Amino acid sequence: MMVLLRCDAARTCIAAEPLPVHRPNVACDTERMGATSIPTDSLVRRYGAAGLALASFFVPMASAMADCPLEPAEGGRVAAVIDGATLRLDDGLVIRLAGIAAPEPPLSAAVSPWPLAEAARAALAKLALGQDIALELPLAGRDRYGRAIAVVTAEGADGSLNEALIAEGLARVMPGDEPSGCLSSLFATEREARENRLGLWSDPYYAIRAARDPALADRADVYDLVEGRVLSVGVRGRVAYLDFGRDWRTDFTAVVAGPAGEALAALGQAPASLRGRHVRLRGWIEDHDGPSLRVTNPAQLELLDDGD
Repeated sequence: MMVLLRCDAARTCIAAEPLPVHRPNVACDTERMGATSIPTDSLVRRYGAAGLALASFFVPMASAMADCPLEPAEGGRVAAVIDGATLRLDDGLVIRLAGIAAPEPPLSAAVSPWPLAEAARAALAKLALGQDIALELPLAGRDRYGRAIAVVTAEGADGSLNEALIAEGLARVMPGDEPSGCLSSLFATEREARENRLGLWSDPYYAIRAARDPALADRADVYDLVEGRVLSVGVRGRVAYLDFGRDWRTDFTAVVAGPAGEALAALGQAPASLRGRHVRLRGWIEDHDGPSLRVTNPAQLELLDDGD
């Protein structure tokens, strides 16, 4: 077994659940990872708060507020901007902007300055430094390091800082533990910035990668968007492997962890049903028998075709 590290945009890494290093005799297990709907109450019982967050992806909501349950929290004045997605208040509280990834170098990078990293930090400083801000916390309001994971609004601003950075093309959507309703407007704003080639969307380093691109092997520890057609699907236990090439030992693979696979199944997008589908994935590239990407949130996977 090998333990993967899950890293956020602030380059803080925590141990994720172990995954099998080898996949001998992996077969497509449609009973385990099939299209059967998963009752939301069972997700909550099994996974607690994480299950509740996943349940929000497929429980019909009565209003936009219900789609994105946020808890108001005490704000304060911004004393420092650490990077393009991290603030520190005058009382010492460190805040990560929920649902976004600003340009940051991978841990192994020796290049300085990093493309657009300073531009993102400067843009956030212009919007927030010295300003009083209001905080709204999704279900997972704090991470294990005590940082507030929040939707942040500066006093007098029309919208959140989270969305403002994406609108300028200085951040991309990065699904974490937020309910899907908290991400829908961010995805729409990202799409507009991408179509207009704003900010990072005009920089080749941040281009959407083809799943068959050999250069993915050199992008370990990079947050990327990857598109391609799923060639085959294998399931081992509660983990599904979406293979985009004929040799999973060298070609790109998306690894769908258990809760995310169950949530996708409840959306009618069971991993076992994705063979032949054209998809876009987003997440951290890992070097694991070829380049791979771990899917822990259903919003990391977008279908780009109609399935016909």
